[in-house]
Amino acid sequence: MVALRQNNEPMRIYLGFLPVMLIASRPAFSQEDTTRRDTILKKDTQLKEVIVSASRREETLDEVPSSVTILKAGDLAVQKSINNNLSDILANTVPGLGFNSNRSNNVGQTLRGRTVLVMIDGIPQSTPLRNGARDIRTIDPGVLERVEVIKGATAIYGNGATGGLINYITKRPATDKAISGQTSLGANTAFKSAQHTGGWHVGQLLSGTIKQFDYIVSGRYEQTGVLKDARGQVLSPDYGLNELQMWNAYARLGYNINARNRVELMYNYFSSKQRTDYVVKAGKYGNTDSATTGIPGARPGEPEGTPYNHNASLRYTSQGLIGGTDLDVNLYLQDFNTIIAYSNFFEHNGQPAIIGKKKGLRINFNSPFTISSQWNGSLLYGLDVLADKTSQVLTDGRVPVPEMSMRNLAPYLQVKSVFLQHLVFKAGARFENIKIEVPTYTTVNTLNYSTGEYTGGGVTVNGGSLSYNTFVFNAGLRYNRLPYFKPFISFSQGFSVPELGLILRGARENTLANIETEAITTNNYEAGFSSSIGKLSLEGAAYISTSNLGASYVMVNGKYEVARSPEKVYGFEVAADYALLQCLSLGGSWSYTEGKREVNDQKVYLGGDRINPPKVTAYINYTPLSHWMVRLQMLHAGNRKRFDPVNGRYSYGTGPMNAFTIFNLFTSYEPDSHSSFRVGVENLFNKDYFTIPSQWQADNLAYVKGNGARINLGYTYRF
Repeated sequence: MVALRQNNEPMRIYLGFLPVMLIASRPAFSQEDTTRRDTILKKDTQLKEVIVSASRREETLDEVPSSVTILKAGDLAVQKSINNNLSDILANTVPGLGFNSNRSNNVGQTLRGRTVLVMIDGIPQSTPLRNGARDIRTIDPGVLERVEVIKGATAIYGNGATGGLINYITKRPATDKAISGQTSLGANTAFKSAQHTGGWHVGQLLSGTIKQFDYIVSGRYEQTGVLKDARGQVLSPDYGLNELQMWNAYARLGYNINARNRVELMYNYFSSKQRTDYVVKAGKYGNTDSATTGIPGARPGEPEGTPYNHNASLRYTSQGLIGGTDLDVNLYLQDFNTIIAYSNFFEHNGQPAIIGKKKGLRINFNSPFTISSQWNGSLLYGLDVLADKTSQVLTDGRVPVPEMSMRNLAPYLQVKSVFLQHLVFKAGARFENIKIEVPTYTTVNTLNYSTGEYTGGGVTVNGGSLSYNTFVFNAGLRYNRLPYFKPFISFSQGFSVPELGLILRGARENTLANIETEAITTNNYEAGFSSSIGKLSLEGAAYISTSNLGASYVMVNGKYEVARSPEKVYGFEVAADYALLQCLSLGGSWSYTEGKREVNDQKVYLGGDRINPPKVTAYINYTPLSHWMVRLQMLHAGNRKRFDPVNGRYSYGTGPMNAFTIFNLFTSYEPDSHSSFRVGVENLFNKDYFTIPSQWQADNLAYVKGNGARINLGYTYRF
């Protein structure tokens, strides 16, 4: 496994109480960390040496029966040197995750066909009550130590993770020096029609330990240029990544009270706003010579993007607090604001913004037990508390979605038992108690795409409260005696309130109690294996995910609605890595997902916003010298054509998806122990293609292409 061949350090995964297993971390070398160089591949690392960790517990990878993808600091260093957008980074490396849109949102980037909960150090970034699809791109990847993608339904952190979760783990302080750090500089530009496409970035990081205190602080600024497709045409500025101004400030301060007790404070600020002099020129969907582009003009409304995303946490840990029981307490908050493109969707035009504020507390205990020399285990238990306020407002003051206040209390218990040293059994339960308060509000007229008229507004909906109470359960079994075949099976449940904001925006009833708001409970069944045979690492998993109620977007009579019907999603993932020579390694992955829902006793395929086409990734790493390496990687999107046009037109989610293949190149050179030069080339062969979301949306304004060939140059100095 690639991620297993870096450093001699144990790998750590932030997971909570459900069992997990590494499935495919495609990048295969470590180039950059906070305070040291990581350039040597460790060939003989076995799965048993990997540590799965969280604020909740630690265990070896051999003990966990489910699927996880891990991107470590070196993996991230490679990918962000090609494209610094986290949505792109994850699409290129995570099997089962949907393709990126090449825009500021991550619409349609589902995980195994269902919604994904995004977190920063366990702090929820997603706004499941009103999904703005801006949660993947909420932090700069330069401050991340690793990314953990836990797949399958999970209620570990509550609402919104029916497909799994993505947890961004931020960097930790250096422990061997009082002060150390790194300075980073970079620039990028397009190859074709390069005028105005230049961008640049600068970053500074400091870290160290002074007696019982440790710290890490960093700041980064990035300015992007105009983005163009393979033909040299300016990409659409709607939800665009053109001419962005991005700031990220990060700090972590820690104090070791004694050998067993520690307190830690973390803060991260992220801002990304588009300031561009281009407006949209609509293309014609289905005509590959008529993509939606940008043309010079005065852009209406406020700068689009995320004005701010504040995350902060205060954490206390105690080892052996009472006997062998460990305690972990985490108090956190998030304050988030994102502004969406100005459009004619609302009557009299308008520019919507999504505002989310979260406060939470996690209290976790871990108590080991031993029954005999052949039977031991542990109990993990605690309480999660979350308060979430989310609303959608227009910048002119209108409120299409009122402020929804959610309170979530969730006690949980997980038991782990190890029999005969090699058979690991896990089971756990979590009780979800959710209450949502909705004030009285009046709906706003929105565009009917069929008639061109504005309808649906003026309905006064009497507010009230919604309550949800349910148990979710998980169980898993893994046998880890044989290194060449370590099978596992697992069952897990996820719980999610449907996107209430979208339902409220289109409400036709005048009383909240009459609106269909029933929650979604997802059952995930999975079986898989991992194998290590000499220089070959191989992994695979197959899964089925079912729910009695779904939450799919559909277009009905010109209006977006949420379809509440039974759903079934299924698929598989396989991944392999092989060290062909000491200086040459290669690998790849293949993931396939499909899904259907029931409509009037008939099974209908789920739309492209839920189910992406098959995805294939591949890479070759060549390291001719210890300080020089080259990497070529490929991303292939397959075909998915499940729907026929109605009256000659495709509706939202039903557009056919056509295959494409793109290649990226990366190389790095380290002349000494302090310096490193990096060159990344995105879309190496300048492939002209439409992104997957632009194809399934079947909308003229959304018919946008991917980036043409771009080169990214970087330099880092460490001290």
